[in-house]
Amino acid sequence: MKLATLRDGTRDGRLVVVSRDLSVCMPAAVTTLQQALDQWDQAEPLLQQQYQRVNAGGATLAAFDPCACLSPLPRAYQWIDGSAYVNHVELVRKARGADMPASFWTDPLMYQGGSDAFLAPREPIPLADVEWGADFEAEIAVVTTDVAAGADRATAQRSIRLLMLVNDVSLRGLIPGELAKGFGFFQSKPSSAFSPVAVTPDELGAAWDGARLHRPLLSTLNGLAFGCPNAGVDMTFDFPTLIAHAARTRPLSAGSIVGSGTVSNRDADGGPGRPVAQGGVGYSCIAELRTVETLQTGKPQTPFLQIGDRVRIEMVDEDGCSVFGAIDQCVAAPVASS
Repeated sequence: MKLATLRDGTRDGRLVVVSRDLSVCMPAAVTTLQQALDQWDQAEPLLQQQYQRVNAGGATLAAFDPCACLSPLPRAYQWIDGSAYVNHVELVRKARGADMPASFWTDPLMYQGGSDAFLAPREPIPLADVEWGADFEAEIAVVTTDVAAGADRATAQRSIRLLMLVNDVSLRGLIPGELAKGFGFFQSKPSSAFSPVAVTPDELGAAWDGARLHRPLLSTLNGLAFGCPNAGVDMTFDFPTLIAHAARTRPLSAGSIVGSGTVSNRDADGGPGRPVAQGGVGYSCIAELRTVETLQTGKPQTPFLQIGDRVRIEMVDEDGCSVFGAIDQCVAAPVASS
């Protein structure tokens, strides 16, 4: 099943059921995705029936327009981002001269992001100062039902209801100063954007093994291929592990979003990976490429995001069809409020 939230003039938008090929949609039996998640056992059968009808086609269906979408959850009770790909952690810490403790391979990193105002999947990334070092981060995320405090991995796995793609925007120039205070990210992590469509696990077939999504995550920067790492490879901590880690000391409410962190693959020789132009799978953020450039040449060559740059993040199935729709954002100066 595929679900999206369309703009309707309200803060939380209007939930629609979208066809498998993302061509048409119809209003859902419940108004918002949060309402569906709050009463999933009752809502899911109704939505599945609608999904069958929307795939069958009919005169009552409307064309699906990703540009009319908000993020599937325009705001969420909780947005928790892990760092499941330790290769990424190792590279970005190396870039800022920080050692990586051995515990990072056994205990997940996680931070609590701002969830009150997500960007829409086609909404510009606002950037007030290019010196802040804006970067995109292509990720996978899951949406959970209620998870009790202290839930084990098996319970956490059963809580997964939906999957989405994420652009977790980072301001690299602000991160070192914030982390030096010993209190974590805040200003360096502005609003994230999610794919136009959220997808139930059964829709992913063999690509979803219940814990990892085994498909390449495609990123382009200004129309050029930037990364295509496989999200199921080199994921040190899978989604059930991340959810159980988040719920170790507190419950998670239905509608909690848990991110994978930047998808990152090592090279076949165990190295940090090569750019797409050199035959590698590339990267899911600029920071990784800059680290590799520094290791190879002594300094980074690729700038962070500039005003006017465009980032696209997408995943396709075996037939080349988009699974979640694309996150497609340009970088723009913030619009002054009146």
